[in-house]
Amino acid sequence: MMPMEIYRKPTRAIHVGRVQVGGGAPISVQSMTNTPTEDVIATTAQICRLQLAGCEIVRVAVPDIAAARAIRSIKSKITIPLIADIHFDYRLALAAAEAGADGLRLNPGNIGGMKKMGEVVRCAKDLGLPIRIGVNSGSLEKDILKRHGGVTAEGMVESALRHVERLRSCDFDEIKISLKASDVSRTVAAYRRLSEKIDLPLHVGVTEAGGLYPGIVKSALGIGMLLADGIGDTIRVSLTRDPAEEVRVGYEILKALGIRRHGPEIVSCPTCGRCKIDLFDVAERVEKALVTVSTPVRIAIMGCAVNGPGEAKEADIGIAGGDGVGILFKRGKVIRKVPHERLVEVLLEEVDRFSKKLE
Repeated sequence: MMPMEIYRKPTRAIHVGRVQVGGGAPISVQSMTNTPTEDVIATTAQICRLQLAGCEIVRVAVPDIAAARAIRSIKSKITIPLIADIHFDYRLALAAAEAGADGLRLNPGNIGGMKKMGEVVRCAKDLGLPIRIGVNSGSLEKDILKRHGGVTAEGMVESALRHVERLRSCDFDEIKISLKASDVSRTVAAYRRLSEKIDLPLHVGVTEAGGLYPGIVKSALGIGMLLADGIGDTIRVSLTRDPAEEVRVGYEILKALGIRRHGPEIVSCPTCGRCKIDLFDVAERVEKALVTVSTPVRIAIMGCAVNGPGEAKEADIGIAGGDGVGILFKRGKVIRKVPHERLVEVLLEEVDRFSKKLE
């Protein structure tokens, strides 16, 4: 069964390095490093792991001049675009841009007034860099907070539009916007309101979503609802975890909505009394073995023949447990019987063959 096609709201196209954002381009998956940016070795190593996980744009914190200058060395060792995250000091934005950053993320409200903002914009224009206006619920301007009686979706939209006008007053339109809160409902409401008012590309996420389970749930709900509405051109899942996990969850959200296929899509049953194998262990071993595989392949891991080929007939490759002997099947047809101890090995061999055929 083909997934229902989601209509995407048209937006303007910008480019972050070689990656197009908006304008009908595929929704890109981003993450952010959590190493000290000035530690070039550690930061580069983490970005390389993110690249293997499928990350398409990476962001690094630039809290000081050492971090800004490190961007030049980091850029020489990675292949995906890099965005510099700037707060409070406009000189850090200038230094990061000159060091080779592919884009800037900043909150124009804390850069220090229009004169300093103008210098950043001129630099970005000269170097052909886009700017992401990052509005967070915790950093709204005092007059907006007062007018709206606190943090509201309307206030977040007002702040974003104010910053857009400031950039456009400098004859700059290479802009994307994010409107993030730590709660799903306010985040979704803000993006929905903003998407009705502008055609700029939107970077979608729920900020400070939390650890693994609450972070995944909040991100899947918030990002998923917006993408289902056709809103969003690039996404970042925020987790208090290894950032590679953010990338994996991001793609799982896109796959669940039928928007993009990247890497294996694993279907596995929840197990029941009929299960004759340690399915938890089997599924975990397969997931770990395929974590860096980018080939889109549907895999079924089932506990018994009842939930085997029949219920997983759309899988490219699958295995199902039995009484001492399992089966390997493809597209719902049983290929051969396999001893339990070799099920994972045989499955991985088949996935490797499948991937090579598509290369």
